Amino acid sequence: MAEAVIEQPKKKESVGEFIRETRAELDRTTFPSSEDVKNTTIIVVISVIFFAIYLFLIDQAWVYILDALAWLVNKIVGV
Repeated sequence: MAEAVIEQPKKKESVGEFIRETRAELDRTTFPSSEDVKNTTIIVVISVIFFAIYLFLIDQAWVYILDALAWLVNKIVGV
């Protein structure tokens, strides 16, 4: 049988305690170096440019295919 879990009421913490815990958490936090940020930014910019060009070329290919299909249908129908 499953037993019911009784939650203890949470103790309301003071503002000072909150600030101490926040500072302690920030001390454990690591931030990337400026070199890491620069390298990651370069990778993101190159990826965005690559995918923009790729999607543009795919879009242009679909336009070409659909225009050719419309031309073929117009020739068959005789419009």
